[in-house]
Formats: sequence, C-alpha cells, structure tokens
Amino acid sequence: MSALDQRPPLTPTATSGATAARRTLARPGVPGMAAGLALLICLSGGIWAFIGLRLNIATLVDSAGNAVDFSSRMLPLDFPPAPELLGLLWQTLAVVITGTALSVVLSVPVALLAARNTTLGAPCRVVARAVIVLCRAVPDVVFAIAAFRVFGLGGMTGVVALGMHSVGMVGKLTADAVEQIDEGPRTALRAAGAGRLQQITGAVLPQVLPSLVATALHRLDINLRVSVVLGFVGVGGIGYSLATAVNRLDYQRAMALALVVLLTCFAFESVSGAVRRTLLPQVTARSRRPRWRGRTARNATVRALPPAVARAPGRPPSRTAVTSGGGTAPARPRTSPPWNGARVRRTVWLVLALALVVVSAVRSGVSWQALTRAADSFLPTLGDFLPPGTAGTGGTLLDDLWVTLQISLAGTLIGLAPAVLLGVLAAGNVVGSPRVARFFRTVILCVRGVPELILAIVLVVVTGLGPVAGALALGIGSIGLLGKLVADSLEEVEPGPVRALLATGARRRQVFFASVLPRAWPAVVGHVLYQLDVNIRSATLLGIVGAGGIGYDLLNAARVLEFGVVTTVVLMVLAVVLLVEGLAVWVRKVYA
Repeated sequence: MSALDQRPPLTPTATSGATAARRTLARPGVPGMAAGLALLICLSGGIWAFIGLRLNIATLVDSAGNAVDFSSRMLPLDFPPAPELLGLLWQTLAVVITGTALSVVLSVPVALLAARNTTLGAPCRVVARAVIVLCRAVPDVVFAIAAFRVFGLGGMTGVVALGMHSVGMVGKLTADAVEQIDEGPRTALRAAGAGRLQQITGAVLPQVLPSLVATALHRLDINLRVSVVLGFVGVGGIGYSLATAVNRLDYQRAMALALVVLLTCFAFESVSGAVRRTLLPQVTARSRRPRWRGRTARNATVRALPPAVARAPGRPPSRTAVTSGGGTAPARPRTSPPWNGARVRRTVWLVLALALVVVSAVRSGVSWQALTRAADSFLPTLGDFLPPGTAGTGGTLLDDLWVTLQISLAGTLIGLAPAVLLGVLAAGNVVGSPRVARFFRTVILCVRGVPELILAIVLVVVTGLGPVAGALALGIGSIGLLGKLVADSLEEVEPGPVRALLATGARRRQVFFASVLPRAWPAVVGHVLYQLDVNIRSATLLGIVGAGGIGYDLLNAARVLEFGVVTTVVLMVLAVVLLVEGLAVWVRKVYA
C-alpha cells in the first residue's frame, strides 16, 4: 500500500477546514447583499426608464429628417458683429469670475465651521453642513429667480446665483481639505499661546490654500457652462442672447452663439487645467505620493531639511552668522520665505488674479448700492417663496417629478458604458501607454466641454419636445464627467499589487480584473451614483428648454409669480437628491 493510500480519509470537518483554507473571497454578508440589491434596483430602473421613454434606434431614425431640416435652417451661421460678440463674451466671463470669487469668500468660513477639527461645536457643524447641502441641491436657476426679484435684469443676478450655488461644491471640498490637514503646525501655535483665529490664519489656511485654488479653478469651468442656462431666466451675457435667438426660432444666430460658447468652454478648461498643473503641482500629484511610515519617513524628512538641520536631527539649528571681524554673532531668524523666483511668480499671479476679479465685479454691476438694496429686500423676497404651495397642481408636479427621474436614470444608463470604456482607456496604469491615455483624456475633455443645455436645444429641435431630448443630452454629458472620474479612480490605485502581478508574467487584462478594478470598485460605484445625483439636477434645468419634466413647471411657476410652487419643486428635487446621495454614501461605505 502506498503512502497516499495510508492517509486517513477526510472527515466532513477536515473537508470544511480545507475548503476554508482554500477560500480567497469573503462570504457575502447582509450589508453587501443589500448594497448589491440596491444597485440592481437602480440598474433595473434605468432599463425601465430607457424602455419607457422609447429610446431606441427607430426613434432616432424617425428624427433623421428633422436633423436634416434643422441643419438647413441652421446654416449658414449668423455671428454677431465682432464688437458685440466680444462685449457679450466679456459680460459672461465677468459674471462667472465674480460669482466664483463670491463662492470662495462665502465658502471659507462655512467650511471652517463644517470641518470637524475647526468647528465651534457640534450644532455649528450640523448647520454648516446643512447649508452646504442646501446650496448644492438648490438649482442655480432657483437662486437666479430669487435674485432677479432683487436685482432685476443684469449681471448681479448671475453673480448671486452662481456664487450661492457654488458654495455647495467649494464649501464641501474645502471642509474636507481642512479635516485632512497636518495638525502639527496648529498644535505648535496653540502651545505658543496663539488664539483660534491666529491658528487658522497661521496653520490651517496656508495648508488648505492650494486645494482651495484648485477647486476654485475647477468651479470656474463649471460656472462658465452653467451661465448659459441662467440666460434663460434673465441673466445678461451670451446666454441671454442665445435664449433670445432660440425663442425667436433664429437657429442661425443661436447655433453661432452656441459654437462660441463651446469653443470658449474648450479654451477655458484647457487654460485652467494648465494653470492648475503649473501653479499647484502638489495638488495634482498628491494621489501619487508614496505613503511612507516609520524610519523611512524620518530619513526622507531629514534629507529634505537644510544641511545645517540635517546634520543634527533633533537639535535646533545654530543661529550664528559670521561677522566682519571673523567672529560669530547671533543671526536674525527668518520669519518669512525668501523672495526667490517662485515666490515672485506666485505674487504676480495673485496680483493679476485680484485685479481680474475687481474688474469683473465692476463689469458685473457689483456696487455698494446694489448690496444695500439686496439687504433691504432679502426678507420680503424670502417671504414670497414661503410657505410652499402647489396652486392646485400637486398631481402634475408628482407626475413630472417622475418624468424627471426617468430622464435622469435613462441618461445615466446611456452614458454608463461609454464612460467606463473611455475611463479605462484614459487610465495610464491600465493601458500602459501614456500616448493612448493622453488621447482618450483629450476625447473626454472634448465631450465635457459641450454644455448639456446646447445639446438639449439641438435635440429638442431634432427629436421634438419631451423627455427623449433630455435623456439623450444627459447621456452624452455623462460620458465626459463620469469618464474622467473613472479614469482618475483607476489611476489612484496603489501600484504595488499591480507591479507584483506584472512581475509574475500576468497580462494587462489579468492585472486589471484581478487588482485594479477590485480596488477601484467602491470609488467607481460612488461616481456612478454621483452622476445620477448630478443628472437629477441637470434634468430639472433642461426642462426649461422643453426637455420635459419638473423643470418646465418650475419655469412656468416663476413666470406667473407662483413662487410657493417654486419652493415646492425645490423641496421635491431636494428630497430625491438627498435620497440618492445617502444611497451613494452607504454603498461606498459597504464596499470600502
């Protein structure tokens, strides 16, 4: 009998132990199964909305004739005279720059109150977080409608609308950055007797400033596209001229202005991206920094210190200087960085940026008289929107909210597959070719540069009034944003396991499915739900140009001065947005 035959037979207990030893995946738990079921319900809802809206090839084929007719009515493009066009463009840029600057000014104190390590207390933190969520959930158009009651037709309406809504994004990201600061400098100032304000200005804000600037530049890109939407509610600039041309069915002028907006968005995003990479390399490369610990980190810190300090780690540097007689004397300690080329360059950029903000504020009509008038009219204007009401249209509002949700689900589903594919091809650690990754990054950038409102206007003319145009516009818009988020998440995966698999001879496809995707999966799922959140708000705005949904009711209520209905619409959209956001937070927590 061989040794193999002499082994004792495996008992059930031994068999289960061997099976447990061979198991490489954890058993699915109740939270994981519940999260998977929630995602499956969302996917089923998208498929149901896609079918319910009759988004199919036949619908697009039937619209081919309308597309040809629209092209004949659109060409040749009718551009305004150059001085008029430059004036409209400068007016729009002035509103966008001033509104973004206003959001930064408002976001800093709100973020400090919302951050866990700088808040004045739990109640202040809850209120500040609620303000951030409310500003993000309320559409820009609603802020514009309220501001229009105070400032009338002009740039101030757009400045207030963009500034208030942008607090939702700038405030949230700034609060997150404050919570992630190194507490060492602040602790040192506190030990030296510094007060709370001195700690914030001396230790907190200097660390947060690079992230704040990067967020402001990114928000500037978004506000430029949003400013086109505000033209439909009376905000001056190129968006207002575009809305006027659309209402007159002057598609030659409308599409000419749309092309100008498109090219401006491309140029603006490219320039702001270059500025971020040039002035803030530490922010753009932060996710690629090695996470060192222990002795390695201390040694790296010593190597980064000046030679006098590195030679004697743990000891204060010798503050002496050589005198004219050859002796030594105490050196005057430096309290500010030297005026080298980098500091001069940053100062010049800061002065130019402040000058641009001031000039833009003057062009937008910002004045002390306008602010005084706003302060006097704030409470009466707020009273116009309270209490919420339906004006006998409660059933219609619920039906149209359902249509808006359908548009959002279908639009997210349309853009999901192309966005994931482009995101994978744009991730350098997945494709392995920097040239290929840059090419697909450029494709994503081009798609992102197209404002969804312009897509909706074209598709409304081609496919007709209704939710089909809105869903298609959101689908195309989702490709740009979701593709970028997916690519960023894939590139932020730790490179260690990837290199280990490549060293064993694994192929790129095997590395992607075995290492990259499992680690990026929670972030990708969160990004998809975030895209659904964005699409719900965007679907509300697209209803203004005839894409269906509750946005049409919002615009009509504002036109007939039923501001209680406007408040009801906002609350309904806010409830849906908070539900989706809560689902996203929970799913990411489960899969993390």
